[in-house]
Amino acid sequence: MERIHQLHLELLEGFPKIKELDELVQNFRNLFTEKRSGKLVDWLEKYEEIDSLFIQAFIRGVQQDRSAVVLSIQEPWSNGPVEGHVNRLKTIKRIMYGRAGFQVLKNRVLYEF
Repeated sequence: MERIHQLHLELLEGFPKIKELDELVQNFRNLFTEKRSGKLVDWLEKYEEIDSLFIQAFIRGVQQDRSAVVLSIQEPWSNGPVEGHVNRLKTIKRIMYGRAGFQVLKNRVLYEF
């Protein structure tokens, strides 16, 4: 783990764009961990001038769904566990695609935790 942390610091020193992106991500995560939905507008204003197309697209998406983002910051619950199970089911389905019928898929889903 220490090696990964050291590599992360080296990347940040060597690539200024990655440092800027890392700061953006960390500040966005902090909104959620610290439950500071009031700071979302400040975060958007701070990073809306970044000259990266994918960052601009992300910020536009956050602005369009601002009420949903604010609620997701404020609320203590998450749909992460559900999404994890959906991902697991899709992976099993892809692995078995064309090789077995529904009953085998059902058994595999029910007995593979």
